[in-house]
Amino acid sequence: MNKLPGGLWPVMITPFTSNNNLDHDGIRKVTDMYLAAGANGMFANCLSSEMFQLTRAERLELTKTVVKHCKGKVPVAATGSFYSHGSENAEFIKEIYDLGVETVILISSILVEPEESDEILKRRIEEIMEETGNIPLGLYECPVPYKRVISPDMMQWLAQTGRFWYHKDTTCDAGAIKKKLDKIKGSNFQLYNADTPSALESLRDGAMGISPISGNFYPELYGHFLKLFRSGHTEALEHLNAKLTVMDKVTHEFYPWSAKVFLEKRGLDICTNTRIPMSKMAVKDKNILDALMKMFHQISDEYGIKSVI
Repeated sequence: MNKLPGGLWPVMITPFTSNNNLDHDGIRKVTDMYLAAGANGMFANCLSSEMFQLTRAERLELTKTVVKHCKGKVPVAATGSFYSHGSENAEFIKEIYDLGVETVILISSILVEPEESDEILKRRIEEIMEETGNIPLGLYECPVPYKRVISPDMMQWLAQTGRFWYHKDTTCDAGAIKKKLDKIKGSNFQLYNADTPSALESLRDGAMGISPISGNFYPELYGHFLKLFRSGHTEALEHLNAKLTVMDKVTHEFYPWSAKVFLEKRGLDICTNTRIPMSKMAVKDKNILDALMKMFHQISDEYGIKSVI
């Protein structure tokens, strides 16, 4: 493989046990859920996975579990950079890659400080490339510790290295995304949009796929969304896109705990524990989540979408 498949790449949540340890059975259950919904790849050990709340050993253990369960089904990407610079990134990238992932993801906002230039970012990336052989890499505009948006010119440079396959874009701006897509056209460097409101426009402009957090609530709706996009059913697609855009405003609250609560309400047998401190849901917040559930069921009935849980 020298190019990742397009489509739905879930940013995977991490189930924990009641003691807040990794729940391997739960990890396999959510993986099966994504697969049944039509996922074309998995992004494990990402922000939605609570990667910053995991130990080094747990990041490896989580990734290993996902890779083993996805073997022969879909490719897996996983984050490999947790240090600003130095050999520690290269060592961990090699460890992650040896688990069987297709590409290892670098976090743009970890490699450089907010005030540091793109030239410094290039230099740090070059150091990583020099120390990691031919390992395929990706880039993620992770909003933590801060959002480092990649410029179109930087996208072009990354594509020209031949080492980058996956880019998770969090620009949330269809116009800005198009400028990036124009710079990487024809390369193996593919853009996967994290933003639901701009997802459809970016797909029409050439984005390879999507990686929305709302896919952790109702992945089958996004699987159907992509099916409609590929089939050219414009009216049904536009209708579903409008609904997903409105619903997306709810899913960001209390996330990723809210996704676990939502999935448990749907019937997925996982614990809702999270390692990220969360404030208590007020009655209005619970009512909003219940309304989201009703919308999910109504849309599923309207489009004849079968639940994967």
